[in-house]
Amino acid sequence: MKLVIVDRDGTLNYRRESHIQTPEQWEPIPGALDAVARLNQAGYHVVIAANLSGLGRGLYDMDALNAVHARMHRALAQAGGRIEAVFFCPHAPDEECDCRQPKPGLFEQIGVRYKVDLKQVHAVGGSARNLQAAAAAGCVPHLVLTGDVTGLPAGQPLPPGFPPGVRVHADLAAFVSAFLAEEESAAALAAPGQPPAAVGA
Repeated sequence: MKLVIVDRDGTLNYRRESHIQTPEQWEPIPGALDAVARLNQAGYHVVIAANLSGLGRGLYDMDALNAVHARMHRALAQAGGRIEAVFFCPHAPDEECDCRQPKPGLFEQIGVRYKVDLKQVHAVGGSARNLQAAAAAGCVPHLVLTGDVTGLPAGQPLPPGFPPGVRVHADLAAFVSAFLAEEESAAALAAPGQPPAAVGA
C-alpha cells in the first residue's frame, strides 16, 4: 500500500490556540485539500495522525469532533480528495498515554492497521513533537512551515527539538509537488524490468 501520514492542525488546516471546537472554526490551509487530491490521484492513501487533547481537556466532545471532521471530509470531497482515516490521541498531557506525540504510538497503530513498513512511509507535520513521533516510528519526516515554524531563511537550521533528516517545505502543496516529482524521477531511473526505487529509502 502507498501511504502518506499527515498531521491535522498546522498542516491540513490552520491551528487555533483555543483548539478547533466547532466546524466553523475548521479552515483549510490554501492548497492543502488539492494536495491531498493529488496524492490520491497518484495512488496514495492519506491518513491523519494528530494530538487532539481538547477531548481530554473537556473543551469539546466526540459529537463536536465528528462534526468538525464531517466538514473536513466534505471539503476534501469537493476538491476531489479523501482522507482514509483519522488516528488521534484524545488524552490530556498529564495522562501519560502511549499515543500522545512525541511518542510514536499513533504511527505504530497506523503501521499495524495498514500492514506497512513505516520506513517506506513519509510523514508530514508542522511541529517538532509530530515529527519526533514520526521519526521514532521509522517514518521519513517532512516539516511544513504552516504550523509551529512559519519562517525559515534558506540555510538556517531548524530550531532545537526536530529529529535529524527532516526535509522542509513551505506547505503541504509544496511537499506534494516535491514528493511526486521525486517519485517520478525514481520511476524513470528504474532499470527495465525492475520495480521503481522506493522514494526516500
